[in-house]
Amino acid sequence: MSTELPRRQRSSGTRAKICIVASEYNETYTQALVDNCSDELAAVLPAAKIEIVRVPGAFEIPVTIKSILSREPERCPDTVIALGVILRGSTDHADLIGSTITQALMQLALEFTTPIIHEVLLLADEKQAFARCIASQLNRGREAARTAGRMAELFITKKSRN
Repeated sequence: MSTELPRRQRSSGTRAKICIVASEYNETYTQALVDNCSDELAAVLPAAKIEIVRVPGAFEIPVTIKSILSREPERCPDTVIALGVILRGSTDHADLIGSTITQALMQLALEFTTPIIHEVLLLADEKQAFARCIASQLNRGREAARTAGRMAELFITKKSRN
């Protein structure tokens, strides 16, 4: 596990289209991820157009992203951020859901050649959720935004060269 966030890039004028798809389940934590991610995107990509789509649970994130990436090209985002919190219980259910989501998100990224930033967190307990969603040192919402900013710039630059 990393112990610090990636360095914040300089603010960019890139006019990226970023879509955040976030679970509503474990709302205290997922809303904190969305808020931190949105605030960080505003700082690193102030000209970006941000769309936020909320879904009931983490399992619904991949199919929603597929629907978004299947839009007409001019309406498709340059980068997608997947946010969710899965807390482990006493069965293997959380691990199965987490693994399935990870595989689906990678497949979608490859199928659509679109960066999908995976921050659907599989965590042991609420202490870990607080550290990664609400606290500042390991905040995965801010980390997702920084990664999305870098990937959007990379892919927009690549598109403009073609």
